[in-house]
Order: sequence, then C-alpha cells, then structure tokens
Amino acid sequence: MRTYIGRQQAISAADFAELALGTPVELWLGVEGETDEERAAREDAARDILADNPDLPDDLIRIAAQVIEENPDLFDVIPLPRPARRRAARKGVAA
Repeated sequence: MRTYIGRQQAISAADFAELALGTPVELWLGVEGETDEERAAREDAARDILADNPDLPDDLIRIAAQVIEENPDLFDVIPLPRPARRRAARKGVAA
C-alpha cells in the first residue's frame, strides 16, 4: 500500500513525519555530532517556525491522537515478565 501526503509519497516513517510536519524531523531532534553553531542555527529556525505557526504543537498532538485512535494495534504492548526479586539472606545479629 502506498501512502501519500498531498502529492508526495511517503516511503519511510521519516518521510511520513517530514511531510506531516512540513519540516525535516532533524530540525526538531537534531543530528548526532552537530556543532554548537549548527545546533544554535537549528534552534533559531525552529523558533521562527513556531513563531509563524503557534498552533503547530497542538496540531501535532491532535494528529498523533488521531493516529493512535485509528491504529490501536500499533500500540499493543506486551508486558515482559519481571524476574522475581530475591532478598539476600542476612547473617548476623541485629544491633
């Protein structure tokens, strides 16, 4: 099945996120090994985008909630068994 956002095809999860956000994911999350100067520039650009579209965070939360409601199977969580806790036997006399 092919997924399109507008006229653009989303091939990977990163493509989907970028098309849904309208910006590269790296703008918000950064990249490994970026310099302090690159980080400052990235954060300035993100601030500008948020200043131009202050409803963006609310819109993203709404989209995420919709995805969760429409695809609950994506979030099926199976609890892992926890090992039984063992108390160390104390040897000695209480003070």
